Amino acid sequence: MKSDQYHHGDLKNALIDAGINILKQKGIRGLSLRSAAQEAGVSHSAPYAHFKDKQALIAAISTRGLQQFYEKVSQIAECHQKEPNVQLYEVAWAYVSFAMHDTGLFKIIFSSIIEREHDYPDFVKISHQNFGLIVDVIENNQRAGILKRGDSNLIAISIWSMVHGFISLYLEKQIPSVILGEYQTQQLLRTILNQFITSVNES
Repeated sequence: MKSDQYHHGDLKNALIDAGINILKQKGIRGLSLRSAAQEAGVSHSAPYAHFKDKQALIAAISTRGLQQFYEKVSQIAECHQKEPNVQLYEVAWAYVSFAMHDTGLFKIIFSSIIEREHDYPDFVKISHQNFGLIVDVIENNQRAGILKRGDSNLIAISIWSMVHGFISLYLEKQIPSVILGEYQTQQLLRTILNQFITSVNES
């Protein structure tokens, strides 16, 4: 039985894995401690050894997702550190790609479903690290003259909002088909980001 695999402290991660699988298959409505236990092949009471409720499981899933995102994007940002303009596009595309390939996880991470974020310090910590990474990319582009000087936090929020809005429209199938027929997704993102950068620099 699957439960035999969890006698050495792996149950917590197994339940997180199970939760992620449920999100991919059924969405947030299908997720519960009971469904995660069933997916992991353990008793219905087993999850309570690690998670007091569904919120705690969602926080753990979100933390895992943000850690994966940070590892991926930080590598991309470091790789293109000496090419600020390329770095900005590649980081934006990594965000969009993550949302396209792990949509259920993406929607959980960037939602208000966690009611008391500060009850989960690991989640708060990795959230701040991810935003700090975006700010670092913005400041690198500011030093290169690609983005105007100014409050890098506010500019980061502005560009993040644009990229998040773009992928949200894409996932909800709100971008007109005539546009998607003319542009590949990555090309469309680049075009929109170019226009956005121009407007930010002119404002």
